[in-house]
Amino acid sequence: MKPVKFSPEVRERAVRMVLEQRDEYPSLWQTVVAIAPKIGCTPTTLHGWVSQHQIDAGQRPGVSSAEQQRIRELEREVKELRRANEILRLASAFFAQAELDRVKSKSKA
Repeated sequence: MKPVKFSPEVRERAVRMVLEQRDEYPSLWQTVVAIAPKIGCTPTTLHGWVSQHQIDAGQRPGVSSAEQQRIRELEREVKELRRANEILRLASAFFAQAELDRVKSKSKA
């Protein structure tokens, strides 16, 4: 089954609800468990959103959303550069061999 995608607006609203109602429950988890069904997500999903919000706000240690995005971009760039380097390496070997073959055939003539 494909996971349901929630819009950023729904995520923000859900996190805001948890933060606003946090004092009404004995723990953050119980707050999340109470609100998750109202949003239509699992408590684990909502807890992850709240945790990421706290990381982005500097209230909890971890990798921020902006840093995660930058890491993904850099990983994509590294993959592309490795592919380009492999193509260049193969092309260089091909042309070097062609030059050797040309020199050999020229010296035999």
